[in-house]
Amino acid sequence: MQDLIEGLNDRQKEAVISTEGPCLVIAGAGSGKTKVLTHKIAYLISEKYVKPWNIIAITFTNKAANEMKERIQKIIGDAANDLWMGTFHSICVKILRKYIDRIGFDHSFLIFDTSDQKTLIKECLKDLKVDDKLFTDRAVLSEISNGKNEMLEPKDYKIKYAGDFRRETIGNIYELYQQRLKENNALDFDDIINYTIKILTENPDVLEYYTEKFKYVLVDEYQDTNKAQFMLVSILASKYGNITVVGDNDQGIYSFRGADITNILNFEKDFPGTKIIKLEQNYRCTGNILKAANAVIKHNENKYEKKLWTANDEGELPSIYQSEDEYDEASYVVKQINHLKTEEYYKYSDFVVLYRMNSQSRAIEDILRREDIPYKIVGGLKFYERKEIKDIIAYLRLIYNTSDNISLKRIINEPKRGIGKTSLDNIQQISEQNGISMYEVIKNAEQFGLNRVKANADDFINLIEELRTKQNELSISELIKETLNKSGYTKALELENSVEAESRIQNLEEFLTVAIEFEEEFADNTLGEFLENITLSSDIDNVEDAENSVTLMTLHSAKGLEFPTVFLVGLEEGIFPGYKSIGEENALQEERRLFYVGITRAKEHLFLTCAKRRTIFGSTSYNAISRFVKEIPEELLNGYDEMQKEKVEDKFENSDYGWKYGNRESKVKTYTFETNSYEVKKQVPATAGFQYRTAESFLSSLNKKDSFDISKYQEGQRVYHKKFGEGTINKVEEEGEDYKIDINFDKVGHKRLMAKFAGLEII
Repeated sequence: MQDLIEGLNDRQKEAVISTEGPCLVIAGAGSGKTKVLTHKIAYLISEKYVKPWNIIAITFTNKAANEMKERIQKIIGDAANDLWMGTFHSICVKILRKYIDRIGFDHSFLIFDTSDQKTLIKECLKDLKVDDKLFTDRAVLSEISNGKNEMLEPKDYKIKYAGDFRRETIGNIYELYQQRLKENNALDFDDIINYTIKILTENPDVLEYYTEKFKYVLVDEYQDTNKAQFMLVSILASKYGNITVVGDNDQGIYSFRGADITNILNFEKDFPGTKIIKLEQNYRCTGNILKAANAVIKHNENKYEKKLWTANDEGELPSIYQSEDEYDEASYVVKQINHLKTEEYYKYSDFVVLYRMNSQSRAIEDILRREDIPYKIVGGLKFYERKEIKDIIAYLRLIYNTSDNISLKRIINEPKRGIGKTSLDNIQQISEQNGISMYEVIKNAEQFGLNRVKANADDFINLIEELRTKQNELSISELIKETLNKSGYTKALELENSVEAESRIQNLEEFLTVAIEFEEEFADNTLGEFLENITLSSDIDNVEDAENSVTLMTLHSAKGLEFPTVFLVGLEEGIFPGYKSIGEENALQEERRLFYVGITRAKEHLFLTCAKRRTIFGSTSYNAISRFVKEIPEELLNGYDEMQKEKVEDKFENSDYGWKYGNRESKVKTYTFETNSYEVKKQVPATAGFQYRTAESFLSSLNKKDSFDISKYQEGQRVYHKKFGEGTINKVEEEGEDYKIDINFDKVGHKRLMAKFAGLEII
């Protein structure tokens, strides 16, 4: 026994030896919860003489399960092999393999992945004659998954949402989908836990077998459990009541995945006689980092209050830096990385950059790439490799060059246009036989006997032709907006109504920022030059060394990890916390927990950054510094005094970074800030917040007809255009809800521009 508890602190020892009855271990960040779980299992086997097969330990990841098993094996040897240890899903599959025939499935059942699910959903949509443009496979699957997380069977789902046309339709699809799954002897990911519960509750002999078998139940990361997972562990522990759960209510950040924070908050109510043990000694962070974390999280309503402490050195104060914009922010990050690597001999793998949204990675990627610093993205693709970005680039490439068959094949059905694989194969064959592009084949489909293709692709051809005529009239950012709007691409994403779709729309908004920055840096720009610039930016030749790369990831992806140095970027109101959470207390508290998680990933150095202005989602805005930063006492932040200066000096004049990546110096030097606040002074044309806060508002912006006074434009008038320079108006004529202006420019000749896009200045 002595060996098992040697090296544990008093609270850890108490958690290990408290084996009987329900036990709730509130394990603060970096407090050694994995050590407690492994030693408790070893203690049960070696000291309490519990058979390994009478213990079940449930985790959320295979990595965590394997790590625990390896640790236990080192302590007790091969006996660890007889433990039931794994994720919720892996354990449930073991039960299903034995008893799934009780609910009408064969033991050789399949588990359908996302691709299989989509194929099945498409079949259901077709059979039910449901419009797949209004009910996309992704949107339907997302809604069905939500229903399953609430443990709603199809009949229950239809009853709950009776009277809601969209959800009633999805209920019918859900019903047929489950029928087809069964016909295929298949389960999807959500079915695994739900069917296990069904078998246990409907079969007394199976229930008796497993409740007798599992005399001790242990669950990791309990704050992340959903309704179904709670029910499962409650059932398994129902006979003996020996259940130990480990978690931290301050790290509950997955409500969007169905996690229910009340599971941990109500544990002692659900399991009477619960012993509560708090692990408050932190072994990861320095003292000052921990003080900052405690100062933030105390602002949350907290049933299980705790205050982490550490025996580690106080260390350096967390640093705060207020940048001019996102590129200055990224440059600051790179400077600190280079400094610590050079002066303190850190490796690239010692650094992580954490952000709230994937779209924030672009500016950081740009600077890292240009400084030849290896990096890797965790939990997301590199910006230019994301599907929606590749799609919009493919549209632009086809507009620029209709011979680009690769781009055509990519976006001909994005969004859906009813041109299937067989048709595409025929088009490609005709293209090769006649030595013409696939675009030309489709454009002249009738000539080649492709009448069905013509019917389905007419709108697509007309769209590309229209945009081709406008590519020299519109700026690149305006061309992108037109493309997203008239193609229906953004509308299709909006109809999905899913977290993934909203994230994709955010990335498209960020792509507008790419175009705007290109226009600012290169006054005389063309679509061809823009595409070339994009291609070169995304063509990364340097090898990403997984062992020595700077890590970029969202805060959600960082849960459970630790790094010597952490950069928390984008700490402004509207970004973190996001606009959707402001005013919603529960959502705001979860955002604060997410910030707390970010802080406590840092072992030695913590850098917090925010920007005076940020161009994101295609719009420049000026937002106050995040309230979460303000919750950290001034004396705990290095650099706070710098942000309180009446005037902020231009930090780029003698910088090795900064504006060499964009010629926008004139836009920086005039900004001044109030001494005691982070709001921009009145003389700065600041916006109240981001222009596009939701998918709906972004879509509206694409469709919006800007109000303008057309009477100010007259024939013979001299005007200035930011791209074409000075010119004379020849003619003004109405076109739909807009006006077309004929202009003879001094340098580039005759152009026809739409008034709402032109941005003309009268000279």
